[in-house]
Amino acid sequence: MRLKYILPMVLAAFLVSCAMSQKELSDTEIGYRNVDLLDENSVVAKDITWSNEPAGMSKKIERSFENAPPFIPHDIEGLVPITKDMNMCVTCHMPEFAADSGATAIPASHLYDIRNKKDKDGVLHDERFNCDTCHVPLSNAKVPINNNFKADFRQDNGSEKSNLLDVLNDGIK
Repeated sequence: MRLKYILPMVLAAFLVSCAMSQKELSDTEIGYRNVDLLDENSVVAKDITWSNEPAGMSKKIERSFENAPPFIPHDIEGLVPITKDMNMCVTCHMPEFAADSGATAIPASHLYDIRNKKDKDGVLHDERFNCDTCHVPLSNAKVPINNNFKADFRQDNGSEKSNLLDVLNDGIK
């Protein structure tokens, strides 16, 4: 019967002592920038540039992992904003044009309505028109920590090509 009263008191004492021993962190101890986040003068954007190689002249960038959206290796000046009615990306990246332009072809998953399981017969699905939601250009920004991730591609060409529609239901069947 006494244990019923003692256990909550011991637990309360433990929690109070833990709370009292917690060290407060200053703004400069949070994250990797080591600056006072409340001081507007110390929070300065880094000098970052993006590729200025024109489309067709840039070097393709290997995917980070299987079915990762490929990075945009070329300058996007004049190509954005992308709207449903004005999408310059499709002029080179639709499968029927990609081979001739040397561009990465839009994958089958973008020409398919996954929700309703319908092939769009070579037409870009309405939900996939906004390319720069997933595809982004790389910059020269230096990362504060090293990335030790090593991708494991199931297909030999997995770093260059998407197989999302083939593997979408892996583990479900």
